[in-house]
Amino acid sequence: QLQTELAETENRVAVSRQVYNDTVLTYNNTVQAFPGLIVAGPFGFSIREFFDVEDEAQRQPPAVAF
Repeated sequence: QLQTELAETENRVAVSRQVYNDTVLTYNNTVQAFPGLIVAGPFGFSIREFFDVEDEAQRQPPAVAF
């Protein structure tokens, strides 16, 4: 049961990361395209970074020992 819950949690994190990155992509496209470009500069809207896990160790599933 614990293994199943861990897998489900990892899937939810992956889906949330994808939704965030999709939202950032849409936002960045809006900020860089006309007419958003005209509004973005004066009001301080800038390009956002995508969420990315830099360390490969952070991508590994957690070790569970009993």
